[in-house]
Amino acid sequence: MINRVLIIVPCYNEEKNIEIVVNNISNQISILKDSHPHIQIDYILINDCSKDGTVSLCKRHNYSFLSLPVNLGIGGGVQAGYLYASEREYDIAVQHDGDGQHDPKYFLDVITPILSGEYDIVIGSRFITKEGFQSNRIRRLGIMFLSTLIKICTRTHVLDVTSGYRAVNRKFIEYFACNYAQDYPEPEAITSAALNGAKITEIPVIMHERIHGTSSISPLKSVLYMTKVTLSILLHRISISGKELNSNG
Repeated sequence: MINRVLIIVPCYNEEKNIEIVVNNISNQISILKDSHPHIQIDYILINDCSKDGTVSLCKRHNYSFLSLPVNLGIGGGVQAGYLYASEREYDIAVQHDGDGQHDPKYFLDVITPILSGEYDIVIGSRFITKEGFQSNRIRRLGIMFLSTLIKICTRTHVLDVTSGYRAVNRKFIEYFACNYAQDYPEPEAITSAALNGAKITEIPVIMHERIHGTSSISPLKSVLYMTKVTLSILLHRISISGKELNSNG
């Protein structure tokens, strides 16, 4: 039996990064093709209306890519990748950032617990071994707060709740193709999936600082991020509680 895996790479104005990212992904795919012939891995770049030369670069190198007709933001870009995976009936989807922070050498690590049927979602975490790029202190405090909030609301403990490096099985490919948070989706996706019965685990990974460019989350946006995500997590919990009360009533 061949297990089909799709690597989803959302990108917006990553012209300076994407060639290195795709080369690293392609090299790892070649390694796994030789060592694990029962796994077929493909990738798709989701170009979210980049204003730089991302499209021309993808065409020039004949990369596998999909260009969105309008800018949807990170959540919409990732959801487009899940729709693509759903329509083509992939067994597993792996999210992988287009800025060079994620290391493809962990592909096998994040998909193995899914292949075994033990988990539905596997998250690559910076905070298990605490090696590599750890983000700044303020963001780490924010991540710890969201981790605690999600644990209270879902009884699921995830340390690196903002990690975009994650794998999901067929069931949650279908779920995320129809239900995915739009603005800052990683913590909200964990909450939503956990409240819908997902078995979630983390595996240790080493992440890197982005190769070129800067993060889109400024200090002001960080405050808005925390406020919005906190409210969203609480609303998810309230919504599920309401459904549970109605079903019991």
